[in-house]
Amino acid sequence: MINRFASLFYRDETLQKLNKKIKMLGVNSKYNAVTFMNIRVFSSILVFILAIISFKYGYIIAPIITYLYYRFLPNIYFDSKIKKRSKKLDRDALYFFEILSLSLESGNNLTAAITSSCKSIDSDLAFEFREVIREVSFGKSLDEALDSMKERIPSDTVNNIILNIRESNIFGNNIIDTLYNQIDYIREKIVLENRAYISKMPIKISIISVMFFIPLLLLIILGPVVIKYIIH
Repeated sequence: MINRFASLFYRDETLQKLNKKIKMLGVNSKYNAVTFMNIRVFSSILVFILAIISFKYGYIIAPIITYLYYRFLPNIYFDSKIKKRSKKLDRDALYFFEILSLSLESGNNLTAAITSSCKSIDSDLAFEFREVIREVSFGKSLDEALDSMKERIPSDTVNNIILNIRESNIFGNNIIDTLYNQIDYIREKIVLENRAYISKMPIKISIISVMFFIPLLLLIILGPVVIKYIIH
């Protein structure tokens, strides 16, 4: 059980799902599943009361709004943060794993290479690897610490690299070759994402033009005619 007292009010399954999302926000996340559930319940009551007061048929609308709020609040609140962090980790990955590869090439073992890379890089991903080294120093094996790290990483790209590193470390494969293959993949992925973003720009510009510039242009053209009609 996550918390015996909390389990009297909340299902363990619900708390575990929340904790899974909270873990993906990183090792330095200050969120707590029980606290979030308390806020969720009390804010839902407030939403219910406000809906009753605000709408003519509040006794019908309030239960619907409250249910939707309560049901989707964790997704709305956490998923956007997790998605944003996933993109940030993808950006951090290219530089971090390049430095890690260079450190391995200089003759360091994997643990020493990770330690050296974390000292020279200040990023969210480096912070997660610092936690790996801290867990190793407290008695965990490197493979166990890397496996725990995967639970805190929402990026499939980074998790795939961690998995490859673990397998190379277990089976004695060449970790450097593995890392360079993954670095090439990340670099290609970034290029493709940038191309996709650039290809969407004309559509976004067109939408902005339709919404703002065309009405403004019509106002400039037709404004004098409308004013003249009103005056006469």
